[in-house]
Amino acid sequence: MNYLTDKKDEQLSMNRLKEISSWVSSVQDLDKTLELIIESATRLMNARAVSLLLLDEKTKSLYFKVATGEKGEEVKEFRVRLGQGIAGHVAAAGEALLIPDVSKDPRWYKEISESVRFETQSIACVPMKLEGAVIGVVQIIDKQDGSLIDEQDLDQLSEFASLAALAISSAKKFEEVKRENEGLRRELGARHKIMGKSRSLDKVINDAIKVAKSKASALITGESGTGKELLARLIHEAGPRKNKPLVILNCAALPESLLEDELFGHEKGAFTGAISRKIGKFELAHEGTIFLDEIGEMTPGMQAKLLRVLQEGVFYRVGGNVPISVDVRVLSATNRNLEKEVSENRFREDLFYRLNVVQINLPPLRERTEDIPLLAEHFLNMFKEETGIANLKISKEAMEKITQYDWPGNIRELRNAIERAVVMRDGDTIRAEELPIKSTRPPISGLQVGLTLETALNQFKKEFIIMNLRHTSGNRSKAAKVMDIQRTYLSRLIAKYDLREY
Repeated sequence: MNYLTDKKDEQLSMNRLKEISSWVSSVQDLDKTLELIIESATRLMNARAVSLLLLDEKTKSLYFKVATGEKGEEVKEFRVRLGQGIAGHVAAAGEALLIPDVSKDPRWYKEISESVRFETQSIACVPMKLEGAVIGVVQIIDKQDGSLIDEQDLDQLSEFASLAALAISSAKKFEEVKRENEGLRRELGARHKIMGKSRSLDKVINDAIKVAKSKASALITGESGTGKELLARLIHEAGPRKNKPLVILNCAALPESLLEDELFGHEKGAFTGAISRKIGKFELAHEGTIFLDEIGEMTPGMQAKLLRVLQEGVFYRVGGNVPISVDVRVLSATNRNLEKEVSENRFREDLFYRLNVVQINLPPLRERTEDIPLLAEHFLNMFKEETGIANLKISKEAMEKITQYDWPGNIRELRNAIERAVVMRDGDTIRAEELPIKSTRPPISGLQVGLTLETALNQFKKEFIIMNLRHTSGNRSKAAKVMDIQRTYLSRLIAKYDLREY
């Protein structure tokens, strides 16, 4: 009966060891893993006590990380110097030792056993190594049945030591990846942060956070370079899908056939050159978010295919006949006037309504002038970190020029201007003439000496309306909002000054 029980216990221990071995390479809780390994060693080898000691490189000593047996907790208070005792000799030499009778071995360090009142007869001790370097030892003390520890026990102990070393290695790699990811996240957070204190930007961010908490699709509008992708990232990160993928695709960068392939993927052999299956962006974004930039550039054929996915949540890979179901939140962006595109039959009305459940308009930089100095300093600080030049600054004259400029390329143009000025500067201060800005806001050309006040006012109104209509791509509602007038009043002015072409 005892034999059967022992065999059953041994089998359970072996099964447990196999279980530990299967996931030890991806271990995250190191302490728990090492405890499981040493507990399994104790049971499998029928040992009175098993200890795992780690090497402290700074003090050149071994400390008890895990210890089993009746004195397991007490021994954790002790340390063993490198070269001291059996464990110290094994750590120093990097070679295993089997000591049948410790009383006859001069290397035996009996102070610990005597202090905790634990009689010891035999010891087997093996080193733990990582990349050839000793990081600690595992040792077994005596057998429960009084039998001697033998070479077979030493071999088994070596297997446990290798498993423990693998667990420690995996835990270290996991911590390194974790630290690296945290660093990247901080770096990306700094680089992908929407910055500003203007009221118009505050409203945009507040609207984006409201959208993030819903499941609704959102259309982000605004001129090129205003930060539409950053806003999409904010919506994703502030929502319930933040721990799932955010997949980004620029629809303007690809012709229809390649865009379809990017969105939906293809099966092996679907076309010449399709040597293997490709997973598309929609499939990669499952349970997450897909951001379709420049959606207004999509061809009518692709618009129809995209609409089908949005309606049914199902698509087929190119060349495939197996339906693929996905749960994806869609965010899109455009610098076009999609309402106008719809009215002129260049964009599908049904797709527009699918995408435009909520619309958020990012104002151009010229409408957030109070944010320009803040953004300029932010980009300067970013390039200071990259170049390692800590005392770079922008002169007062240069900052005035930056603030007065229209920035037709918006934030993207501002960033490039600061980067160029940092590269091309002569000293530690960026001067106005070092900025790649050709002109400031143009004066109203219609104003000149000799005009009556009424004529000058009419000329100003006309050019002011033209300027705003151009900057809003002909969107009268947006232009009226920018000018803080009623849309109907703007329409009357457009008719009065014969500005219908804008």
